[in-house]
Amino acid sequence: MFAAERRQLILEMVRANGAVSLRELARVVQTSEVTVRRDVRALEAEGLLDRRHGGAVLPGGFTRESGFPQKSHLSTAEKTAIADLAAGLVGEGEAIVVGAGTTTQELARRLARVPGLTVVTNSLLVAQALAHANRVEVVMTGGTLRGSNYALVGSGAEQSLQGLRVSRAFLSGSGLTAERGLSTSNMLSASVDRALVQAAAEVVVLADHTKLGSDTMFQTVPTELITRLVTDEPPLHDERAAAELQSLADQGVEITVTGPDAGTSGGDGPPPGRQPRRDMPLPGQRRTQNGGLGPQLRSASALADVPGEPQRARVADLRRR
Repeated sequence: MFAAERRQLILEMVRANGAVSLRELARVVQTSEVTVRRDVRALEAEGLLDRRHGGAVLPGGFTRESGFPQKSHLSTAEKTAIADLAAGLVGEGEAIVVGAGTTTQELARRLARVPGLTVVTNSLLVAQALAHANRVEVVMTGGTLRGSNYALVGSGAEQSLQGLRVSRAFLSGSGLTAERGLSTSNMLSASVDRALVQAAAEVVVLADHTKLGSDTMFQTVPTELITRLVTDEPPLHDERAAAELQSLADQGVEITVTGPDAGTSGGDGPPPGRQPRRDMPLPGQRRTQNGGLGPQLRSASALADVPGEPQRARVADLRRR
């Protein structure tokens, strides 16, 4: 494929989906990520798209929301790995809320085996994934159906969440930055997500690396309210994504990153012998109740000896001193 043909196809994919990862672009045009990155730079220079952490988005600073058919085919391996990790945070007999999204749909498929679980959701896809789970009780919100993501929104959804209290909320979105937190492109979806957050003692955000650094119109969860981020490990070349993770950690967000062998379990949890990495908080200072700083963390990266990857070494593999 000639460069002009590749770039035209890349541009069509970004226009159709709003945001596309370099991995996905390289797979579709059947070339390397290095070549795709050069193409994206050239298109950005012409003002046809904007580069983001590990991907490309529509120009103008704010990505638009893709429909479910487009989003369901993006970063599928990463979403599977993230869902595997997030499911491990849920215990028997808990009550949780799960928001709308393709990643939360993957999570719901893994929650079907948790006995005594109660799941409150505004997502038809989440409810469908749990419909035949005999040991899981599903509670749907009211509201008006939004067809683009199969979610219930509006005042009916928000009012049904009033007075609710659960242990955790699991949410995804269109973008995540340390400055603004989680955001989405639709006002009605953002309003319901904020109501879900108000119902939970902790907030867990599920976001693959392509959403790191992307900012969209409506804030749903400010950074200070995010308890934990579950994400996949950014590509080695993606220093900006590593820096965003570091910034989130510095603001007190606990970061859980999937391992390189995760994302292949097909919905039943990680297969034997291929467990994903988990519970790896990044360096960040949480203030204790007495005003002092919490325990310091330092890196023990397996990539520490790789030349030219100092920021990567802080992200890939961290443990407590």
